[in-house]
Amino acid sequence: MHRINKTILGFMMILLAVSCKDNNTSNPLLSEFNTPFQAPPFDKIKHEHYMPALDSAISMAQHEIDAIVNNPEEPTFENTIEALDRSGKLLANVSNILFNLNEAETDSTLQQIVIEASPKLTDFSNDINLNPDLFSRVKAVWNKKDSLTLTPEQQMLLKKTYNGFVRNGANLSESDKEKFRAISRELSELAVKFNQNVLAETNAYQLHITNEADLAGLPQSLIDAAAYTAKQKGLEGWVITLDYPMYGPFMKYADNRELRKKLYMAYGSRCLKGNEYDNQQIVKRIANLRLEMANLLGYPNYATFVLENRMAETPERVNTFLNQLVEASLPAAQNELREVEEFARQNGFKGKIERWDWSYYSEKLKNAKYSYNEEELKPYFQLEKVIDGVFLLANKLYGLKFMPNSRIPVYHPDVRTYEVYDASGRFMAVLYLDFFPREGKSGGAWMTSFRSQYREGDKDVRPLISIVTNFTKPTDKQPSLLTFYEFTTFLHEFGHALHGMLSDCTYSSLSGTSVYRDFVELPSQFMENFAVEKEYLDQFAVHYQTGEKIPQELVQKIIDSRNFQAGYFSLRQLGFGFLDMAWHSITQPVSEDVAAFESKVLKPLDVLPPVKGTNMSVTFGHIFEGGYAAGYYGYKWAEVLDADAFELFKEKGIFNREVAKSFRDNILSKGGTEHPMTLYMRFRGQEPTVDALLKRSGLKN
Repeated sequence: MHRINKTILGFMMILLAVSCKDNNTSNPLLSEFNTPFQAPPFDKIKHEHYMPALDSAISMAQHEIDAIVNNPEEPTFENTIEALDRSGKLLANVSNILFNLNEAETDSTLQQIVIEASPKLTDFSNDINLNPDLFSRVKAVWNKKDSLTLTPEQQMLLKKTYNGFVRNGANLSESDKEKFRAISRELSELAVKFNQNVLAETNAYQLHITNEADLAGLPQSLIDAAAYTAKQKGLEGWVITLDYPMYGPFMKYADNRELRKKLYMAYGSRCLKGNEYDNQQIVKRIANLRLEMANLLGYPNYATFVLENRMAETPERVNTFLNQLVEASLPAAQNELREVEEFARQNGFKGKIERWDWSYYSEKLKNAKYSYNEEELKPYFQLEKVIDGVFLLANKLYGLKFMPNSRIPVYHPDVRTYEVYDASGRFMAVLYLDFFPREGKSGGAWMTSFRSQYREGDKDVRPLISIVTNFTKPTDKQPSLLTFYEFTTFLHEFGHALHGMLSDCTYSSLSGTSVYRDFVELPSQFMENFAVEKEYLDQFAVHYQTGEKIPQELVQKIIDSRNFQAGYFSLRQLGFGFLDMAWHSITQPVSEDVAAFESKVLKPLDVLPPVKGTNMSVTFGHIFEGGYAAGYYGYKWAEVLDADAFELFKEKGIFNREVAKSFRDNILSKGGTEHPMTLYMRFRGQEPTVDALLKRSGLKN
């Protein structure tokens, strides 16, 4: 799973602020950034700078809004709609830095600052959205939209601005506006607390191993990483954490079943223990507040409200889509379970396959069927070579060039920075790469931005794009060698980064990844297709010790095994989609236990027995703090698009510049300036169906 664009919570969707210079040179956040490409001066920013900067920026922003409201001229697209979009530079900059660092490099002090800042930002956003005089001007422009001569991008900006006000309570009565304010304020606070609880619970646990026999089955790379982690913590032996680069391989390879169970329970019971980091009440409160907000705005549930601005459009269409994929996935998953059970029995296992057994026996079965072990691949995916390979792909498709620049300030020594140029030498973006797990970083992988692309008169302001992951760390014995999953994750997040870096829009609120949530995963999932193309892999995937190219037979094993347990993995992701829809399709407040609610949703999809004391919802950051509420189905939705899109590349050549130019011109550069289906059909010439995805997954002949 991947998270993306985790900048600023829901209240930042229509964040507006003034763009101006400030004479306050003592606070680097309020001074003009005297850095390459006006990148954030991370080396100068201290915790004590954030709140004064936010307060000052909010105050200045209010002056800007007042200027729009008090403009004596008749409301026009330029003096109202464009003026709103062109504001927001300073506060957006400060907020982006604060919230991005709270995800990537936080501590208890920064977390407390975010808790203090969130309600202030929510209140400010509400002050704008619920300002009747401001909305009156926006509405006046909206009412004469049919008589205006606007470009498609301007039409989209007008629609998004007007709908943004309406969907944020502008048409409500005064009493309901106050309710809306209170709800949105509490939601912003709860989202922050949810995320901080998950991070705290993840960091709090470690499996300390002192008996070498308990390492049986583990690959040497994981043993070395565990020893290195123990050494860092001042312990003897080995330490396994809940960071996925350790957790995933341990569950897959550890022979000690009791330790697999112990680690599984630790991972699955995070934020479920009834302690200060418990998220059960937070989950219910968020769901119930979202329902209340939707009802205030005239919608029967939150999913209906959200999906009004998505490609899928309605909850009914989402559920039909998910069920269509379940029909193809469930029988396959059931067969896959029987196959694993039979294999385990043949190999001496007695009992019932539990969730902590699944990865272990599945990996052994895959190795038996395809003579394929993921550890075989890792020597061919040294991180440094993978970076070269990902950059090479961007060059072959779009002519991009990446130049390291160590003068650009970073927020942690691990972070690498690059200047990005196109084939003509035009500067396109700054790219930050932050690869390794640490205590101050949230789990998972995501792309985000410190500044989005936009135009200011004749000036094209280029974006500052960041990719944050939790990949396998180097040790004192070997460099960072990525799993195949980590390699595809890099490609995935780089697809998001391309969406940001190649943006060619006028308005920041429409640029880059500012698109419908069920469209935003197309560029990322599209990139994953290259991971199994030998023609591409031969360019960079060489053994880190011998320099040998990745063998054709090994690539073929990847291809042959690509659809291994496709039914199970499809069903697992569909389960997340159904769970998301269930929490956001409620029409009455949830009072029942979180585990009971989740069990009802997932039971029809479970092929493995549920485990008491574990829960997905309480750590489901995508939907409770990451922007995917009523939108998690979008991963599968985008898979349909990416499978269909890549067929054209396969037909014309995977490096075909003409097809790549069309994908760039019609998808990557356009942001949210037009309806996504319009953009997709302009590229592909047809609407997609699920057929290409089902065929690629081996779920349909």
